[in-house]
Amino acid sequence: MQLLGIGSRIQHKEFGKGVVTNVTSKHYWVTFIENGLETIDLNADFEIVESVEDAVDTISFSEVEQSLISILRRWSDTSAITPIADKWKGGSLILKPGDAKLSEKEIPLDAFFHKIVMVRDRIRVMEQKINSSKNLNDQEKVDLQQYITRIYGSLTTFNVLFKNPSDNFVGEKSK
Repeated sequence: MQLLGIGSRIQHKEFGKGVVTNVTSKHYWVTFIENGLETIDLNADFEIVESVEDAVDTISFSEVEQSLISILRRWSDTSAITPIADKWKGGSLILKPGDAKLSEKEIPLDAFFHKIVMVRDRIRVMEQKINSSKNLNDQEKVDLQQYITRIYGSLTTFNVLFKNPSDNFVGEKSK
């Protein structure tokens, strides 16, 4: 069994992409992009993306933190942190069915907002990929860009959740 060193990158079936941040005699401490810090057995089922030789732990926490930030930025399709408006912090979204026999569903607004921001960021990435595509002609790019603009317009309802107006969705403006 190959022992991974701090800084090794892995792909775990349950937790996704992560970076080894500590090694003990029985476990890896891995910080995952989507799931945060998890402890997994040394012989757990995961794929090694990039192996770093096991070495004496002479790396500081600050160096690990900076490396992790760099890796997360490189692997993630999100941009800078987008804050929720202060008035919505700690709030909930309640979905109440029309049928009184059914129970309502309560969702923390912070979690809902995070999903909205992820949708926005992924649409932006798709927009960039369309604009830089060598396989699409100019007219196809314009057509797809118009669809994306309409998608942004459909999402403007959620602008009330954003703290900074510069983070808002912007659709097609009236002429």
